[in-house]
Amino acid sequence: MKNNYPRQGLRIRCEQGVHPEVRRACLEFAKWIRKEFDFPIRVVFYLKKDYQIKSQADKELVSGTFFGPFDKNEEPYIRIATGDYLELLNKNGKENALWATLGTFAHELGHYYQWIDDLELDDEEAEEGAENNKEYMLDLYS
Repeated sequence: MKNNYPRQGLRIRCEQGVHPEVRRACLEFAKWIRKEFDFPIRVVFYLKKDYQIKSQADKELVSGTFFGPFDKNEEPYIRIATGDYLELLNKNGKENALWATLGTFAHELGHYYQWIDDLELDDEEAEEGAENNKEYMLDLYS
């Protein structure tokens, strides 16, 4: 796919207060995913220390959001709440707690690819659609 967009790639911005293990796991996943997938329009992930964040569409409290601007010359971004890590750690163990955050990461990336392809943002497709979805990405990563 020929690209005329100003910037490409995936970047991570980590808010102060995000647990170091969550930060490490997300950076490691991002490093891997950059090798496996194309990012024709730069997308920035914001790791937030909050327990949940408000979705832009309906102001519902969620663990992750994707914002894809109408104009593809503007860059999209993703926000992920990581504040429940210690609770998930105590309840489910380290691997499952980190996997939950990476699942949100992959799910929101599914929306990024829907946006790139000019598709309607669909939660089910972002979870288990044909390709570039949460299950596919996590299966490859594991």
